[in-house]
Amino acid sequence: MFTAYKNLPKDARLWIYQSNREFTEKEVAYIAIKSEDFINQWTRHGDDLKGSFMIKYNHFLVLAVDETFNTVSGCSIDSSVRFIKELEKELNLDLMDKMNVTFRDNDRINSVKLFNFQQFVKENKVTPETIVFDNMVTTKAAFERHWEIPAKESWHKRFLV
Repeated sequence: MFTAYKNLPKDARLWIYQSNREFTEKEVAYIAIKSEDFINQWTRHGDDLKGSFMIKYNHFLVLAVDETFNTVSGCSIDSSVRFIKELEKELNLDLMDKMNVTFRDNDRINSVKLFNFQQFVKENKVTPETIVFDNMVTTKAAFERHWEIPAKESWHKRFLV
């Protein structure tokens, strides 16, 4: 059952999928339609889940569930992963590669392989103050407070010199 993201409680559970490239405008519209359709049929053992999604910066798809309504199960998480894999295949995207790292360069969003990120640190193209996206956050509250943070405050800090 789809609900607006703003209506989800702060402890809503979420998953962030970052793309290896920017979504086109046409892809954003397609992803929005497919995501709402998916959420409207998303269930846990036959019980509706109350969820939402958002697309951020044409690079990230965020799925969220209000677990005060119904909790997610392994099967419902599996169905969301199948949905993401379908999007990847249909749009020729990579949304599940955890070796991609995304960071800001002024207003530009960059998605690079971890190895390249480490190189950028060595070349001082990425500094402790560079804004990175910490896709490890798991709640709406954490997403809103700790998703976009300086590298020195995230798990990325282990690569800083």
